[in-house]
Amino acid sequence: MTDSAPADDQHVAGGPQPPAVAPAPPPEATEAPPLKLWDRMREDPQYAPEHLALEAVRRLGPEAAQWAARARAEQPGVSAEALADQAVRKFVNHARLSGAVSGAAGLPGAVIDVGVLAWTQARMVLHVAAAYGVDPLHGDRATDLLVLQKVHKVAESARLALGVAAGRERAGALFGGGGQNPLGKVMLRLGVRLAQMAGVRAAKRIFAKVVPGAAIVLGTWANSSATKDLAGRSRALYRQYGGPTVPEPRRPLT
Repeated sequence: MTDSAPADDQHVAGGPQPPAVAPAPPPEATEAPPLKLWDRMREDPQYAPEHLALEAVRRLGPEAAQWAARARAEQPGVSAEALADQAVRKFVNHARLSGAVSGAAGLPGAVIDVGVLAWTQARMVLHVAAAYGVDPLHGDRATDLLVLQKVHKVAESARLALGVAAGRERAGALFGGGGQNPLGKVMLRLGVRLAQMAGVRAAKRIFAKVVPGAAIVLGTWANSSATKDLAGRSRALYRQYGGPTVPEPRRPLT
């Protein structure tokens, strides 16, 4: 995982001090993957985690950077560890709620649940990066997401898969979606890929959500546990490279 680390020049030592007045909060990011992303993942379920990681950096990176800048302006002298604590608490609670709300809606609901969970977790990772002064808009954050969420073991394979997914995304925009696969088969494949990304590793956890009663408890526990584990890995990575301020974006995804 060391090769997924941000470049040394990514944070600015002795950079500009936080403004005296907190910047206006950005519009709240969507709590669930946007509809266009769902369409993209449904059409290309094999690369669903990569599509989600790319879109998360585009959509959620700006929110994370602005949150960190605003928090530092409102809490002078706040430490990176304290900011990371705030981000983790917020998004672990979001993940727990996701499991309680959508866990009892059958297989389609289970797929939605793990998709929302993976999106929430990506949002948390980007906020943790920003808390430690690591640019959440940088293209390397998509690579970090896939390695931290154990979709790929090393950054090299994650970057390769992201390149493939980006190419398929462009091809889809030019030529339309792929073949018309049976919906049930697509949903199952998509659910397995998103569950892998979200840390819900046992397939029985997905199918157990279809069982009335057990679904809500299982969804809440699995989401919270997986998100806490991811938070620990994210903090271990970014505290090694973080600086005192969030730098200006260097290479946002396009």
